[in-house]
Amino acid sequence: MKVKQKTAYKRILLKLSGEALLGKQSTGVDPEVANYIADEIKSLSNMGVQLGIVIGGGNIFRGIEASAKGMDRTTADYMGMLATVINSLALQSALEERGLSTRVQSSIEMREIAEPFIQRRAVRHLEKGRIVIFAGGTGNPYFSTDTAAALRAVEMHADVIMKATKVDGVYNADPVKDGTAVMFKKISYIDILTKNLKVMDATAISLCRDNLLPIIVFNMQKKGNIRKAICGQKIGTYVGE
Repeated sequence: MKVKQKTAYKRILLKLSGEALLGKQSTGVDPEVANYIADEIKSLSNMGVQLGIVIGGGNIFRGIEASAKGMDRTTADYMGMLATVINSLALQSALEERGLSTRVQSSIEMREIAEPFIQRRAVRHLEKGRIVIFAGGTGNPYFSTDTAAALRAVEMHADVIMKATKVDGVYNADPVKDGTAVMFKKISYIDILTKNLKVMDATAISLCRDNLLPIIVFNMQKKGNIRKAICGQKIGTYVGE
């Protein structure tokens, strides 16, 4: 009989970027990366945590970039939302290959491949131990998947947003470009906004601040980090009051 491990958080919203699925490819989904992420998520299966996931679509299509090149912004954003559905299905497949029960809920109705997003149904899935992948962003143009993650986390009454990145946390400058960049162990919502730090967009940060929803920014590429964060170990950057 498995004994559930004590965790610092019971219900979590994991935010993944679409670019995280690129791996060594220039576009699309790298199966090796999808499998790695699925293995990391599977490591949580005996911890009793309830997990929702929001994933971006930037590895396939970035609406804001297409808009900057002349495409109608609303059309471009809807195309980006469809890219998140593709990524959600890819991640669902990798998770289910590992025996994990999942549901994809889309803010844009497409019943043949995903459930429509219904808040009460999503909560019930979480309570039954299913992983819920929220696709299609907010379902509205002009909003990022960061904002979608904050919105779904609030709707699901999540304890925390886990923001997966390629770096160890939030820095005062881009650590890839600036070797002197310093990482914050803890930072407030207002400092994120006033310092214009590119963690999540301002709408997402404001929504988290208004609902006192903490964010943990951590490096997903380091094996076991998500499990450590859920267990309350001090990794990455804690964003809160």
